[in-house]
Amino acid sequence: MDPEPKKPEDSPSNSANSHAPVQPPSPFPDEVLEKVLSFIDSHKDRSSVSLVRKDWYNAERWTRSKLFIGNCYSVSPEIVARRFPRIKSITLKGKPRFSDFNMLPRDWGANVHSWLVMFAKVYPFLEELRLKRMTVTDESLELLAKSFSGFKALSLSSCDGFTDIGLKAIASHCRNLTELDIQDSVTEDVGGGWLSCFPENFASLEVLNFASLNSEVSFDDLERLVSRCKSLRVLKVNESITLDQLQRLLVHAPQLLELGTGSFLQELTPRQYEDIESAFSNCKNLQILSGLWEANSLYLPVLYGACAGLTFLNLSDAPLQSGEFAKLLAHCPNLRRLWVVDTVEDKGLEAVGSCCPLLEELRVFPADPYDRHHRDGVTELGFLAVSRGCRNLHYVLYFCRRMTNAAVVTIVQNCPDFTHFRLCIMTPGQPDYLTNDPMDEAFAAVVKTCTKLKRLSVSGLLTDLTFEFIGKYAKNLETLSVAFAGNSDWGMQCVLEGCPKLRKLEIRDSPFGNAALLSGLKKYEMMRSLWMSDCNVTMKGCRLLAREMPRLNVEVIMDEESDESQADKVYVYRSVAGPRRDAPPFVLTL
Repeated sequence: MDPEPKKPEDSPSNSANSHAPVQPPSPFPDEVLEKVLSFIDSHKDRSSVSLVRKDWYNAERWTRSKLFIGNCYSVSPEIVARRFPRIKSITLKGKPRFSDFNMLPRDWGANVHSWLVMFAKVYPFLEELRLKRMTVTDESLELLAKSFSGFKALSLSSCDGFTDIGLKAIASHCRNLTELDIQDSVTEDVGGGWLSCFPENFASLEVLNFASLNSEVSFDDLERLVSRCKSLRVLKVNESITLDQLQRLLVHAPQLLELGTGSFLQELTPRQYEDIESAFSNCKNLQILSGLWEANSLYLPVLYGACAGLTFLNLSDAPLQSGEFAKLLAHCPNLRRLWVVDTVEDKGLEAVGSCCPLLEELRVFPADPYDRHHRDGVTELGFLAVSRGCRNLHYVLYFCRRMTNAAVVTIVQNCPDFTHFRLCIMTPGQPDYLTNDPMDEAFAAVVKTCTKLKRLSVSGLLTDLTFEFIGKYAKNLETLSVAFAGNSDWGMQCVLEGCPKLRKLEIRDSPFGNAALLSGLKKYEMMRSLWMSDCNVTMKGCRLLAREMPRLNVEVIMDEESDESQADKVYVYRSVAGPRRDAPPFVLTL
């Protein structure tokens, strides 16, 4: 949910002072209209429908059961509760994305507790809660566990603040739980005892993911739980689970659609090897595979029997070498999504181009993002090889050591349907390494050729020319991420004036200042957020923006070493709730 749209009866055409005619009665009875709206799942479409007329607004209000809130500070719990009385499923996002890169202090905010207090009052029938980048305390999890008798699904993605105490409350009290998904969450004090708190007769789990929890768990408790849950379709365990233990779990759950393995480093006897190989071969429905921590090339062949049906292979925790990677890929002809570490090098990506003709998404992560020597990794050659063999590719995240303009031009000619193009050249401000030219030509080709582009991340040596091309051609762009790029404010002005669908703009370490910031005055209320850090923005520019746009929250995040006149980190977002009430002292709301 974005900030609450203006109600039809509150619009100028329907105000008491308007001379416009009264709306004619709806041709649809309320029952028919509500039935029709119940078939619309997209939150964007439902928000648009609610703006048509007053009776549509009311019908949409009463029929909405799922709610998406992309920024927990764009609206308040009270406003949500007033508008939607029948919500059963809520997705709530908190901190901006740069918190993933330690660019926000940990106590910045986005605590879910006030939301849960309100939900407990107005939505006792709540069944699903999906949180991302939120602070979730044990107190909050205990409140959740005891407030919603029919609660079924909890997802904590990149969240922090909880321990095993909160998880024990969920396991003990949520008797109808079908999903417990803890993904990429920052937790240091979570013991493994929570698995023993599920009641002995509990058997409803369909999704269990604790891959990001670091502590050891009781395998006996885990095995008993998995053996009872006959409908389990997703199981992702953490690194403490050995190959031998994994084999025992797979015997109980051959029906899995998604598996996240534990460690692949254990030494196996010949009998154990045969058993785990047989267990994987019996997983006839497996579509998604991840985990494989510290994978030993000797044991990768045990996977081969389960690979034919895989559509998503996530090797982001398994820094494989090119040879073993290529052998594994030869058994995965139906992959649509692939995540790898750059240790596979260009030779490994050549195997992707040869073995994965159906591939639609590729993400290549750096083994060491802080390695300034960049001796290994992938280059333009690997990307070119993938583009030649995978013509359906439309999503790429590519961390590389070097790149050329000519390579990117060829890549987008081979794959013109990119919707997400995220290229990160590891050395900031690096030019085309063959010609020493800026990378302007490369990104010009991306935005000219890929007319469906929704998300773009730019890197390398870039002038304002790149941003001129983005503003001129990227008419469907929704998210733009910029780092170490540009010459002047004019470049960002081109983007803000030229991209009609822009929703999120993220900028760091770039020379854009107040003129760039203020050029978005007409745009920001239609966007979800703007992030600028280590740019040339001043407090004066931020105050002027706040004064001109009172519906925006303009937050300046202060560091201990901050110059009082400079705004080192600026977070701008629209809100119908006004300035947030929980801002810590280092967050200055203008």
